[in-house]
Amino acid sequence: MQPFPVPVLPPALRVRPRTALVASADRSFCQRLTQILNGLRWQVREAGSGAQAWAEAEDAIPEAVIVDSWLPDLDLAEFLHDFRDRFPLVDLVTTAGSLTQEGPRGPYRQELLYALRRSQDTDTAAWNLAPEFNGFETAPGRTAAGLPPAAAVAPSSALQDKLPAVVPMPQAPAKTIPMRIELPGRASQQAETERLPEMIGNAACMLEISRRVRLVAPRLTPVLIEGPTGSGKELVAEAVHRLSARSRKPFVAINCAAIPEALLEAELFGHTRGAFTGAVQGRTGRIEAADGGTLFLDEIGEMPLGLQSKLLRFAECGELQRVGDNETVRVDVRILAATHRPLAEQAQTGGFRPDLYYRLAVFLIRTPPLAEHIQDLSLLVEHFLEKMGRDAPVKRVDSGAMTKLAAHAWPGNVRELEHVLERAVILAGESPILTAREIDFGRLVD
Repeated sequence: MQPFPVPVLPPALRVRPRTALVASADRSFCQRLTQILNGLRWQVREAGSGAQAWAEAEDAIPEAVIVDSWLPDLDLAEFLHDFRDRFPLVDLVTTAGSLTQEGPRGPYRQELLYALRRSQDTDTAAWNLAPEFNGFETAPGRTAAGLPPAAAVAPSSALQDKLPAVVPMPQAPAKTIPMRIELPGRASQQAETERLPEMIGNAACMLEISRRVRLVAPRLTPVLIEGPTGSGKELVAEAVHRLSARSRKPFVAINCAAIPEALLEAELFGHTRGAFTGAVQGRTGRIEAADGGTLFLDEIGEMPLGLQSKLLRFAECGELQRVGDNETVRVDVRILAATHRPLAEQAQTGGFRPDLYYRLAVFLIRTPPLAEHIQDLSLLVEHFLEKMGRDAPVKRVDSGAMTKLAAHAWPGNVRELEHVLERAVILAGESPILTAREIDFGRLVD
């Protein structure tokens, strides 16, 4: 896609930059809208959820807030109502335009609506799938999508005269914009807006992960993520943290299987100087480092039983004791845990403490093996090749390579797919196309 021209104001019109906050989980939409607003001399901050938008506004009140018509963690109507009460002077606009006449109409409303119209021209999901809003009435003179006619959205005549000739001004459409626009070739667009950006794939099991993450993220509930190795458990944990009110605080991850048993306790809880041989100075543990944020315990099933009892104590009272110290420290963290083991069965057979299991498994999220959503293979291949092509031309796969990928059992799941594609990109050299010859599964071939 060729980049669209961005309006740049001449020096005569340059004033102190206004600040706008864009709240949307759609990264593409945020980037395009930010680019347009920057050209209109706005400073833009982005938030991926309602909770993050609220925190950003508390940190520095903006002149305007543009809110996506769908928020992953909050009800839009409730968010708009509460936000207006808390920040009555902020110009609040949704991606479907100003749906009500409530709240202030800032002096730059036309610029905001113009930027939204320009982002519509780039075909963003936030526009094409703007949902209906219960409890909001469309203001008189607006189209079905809640927008004024395009002529009313254009910048003022004084501003329009100053804009470069390369910037096309919005033209009044012959018909009003429908609430939902059906685009050819975009049958899966609804699914794309339902899933989180980290969860690549439109299979039902992937959409269910996104649904569960949105439900639990705003709460303090502990979450246990179960799934085979390489299925994206840490991505799920990061998404829960990102959509929570703790998103501005640390996300601290520790792999319980990667640290020797003798050192794991000190790594988690910290230690004082001289607590054990080699402890030449004290150290803050991972739990304490996550204070105010989220602690992610990967492969919790590998934690020794003796250490599980100490973790249970912390989970119950929020207090920890560093190794070699008699004092307790109070720490506020949310615990997320992940495992590839069947912890429920291990809790029954004595391989894992039942009381700790029930403490951690208040809310379960399961990440499926790649074989259960193999229909998402092409999306995953495209995602990883785009990721690998950030600093080089993006390579593509031919039909033979895709057939070979689809026939593989994928015991290593999504992580194995990424590594296979990375190996293929290296083997392809300067060629822009990956063929079946470059698809090498190494020792994982049956």
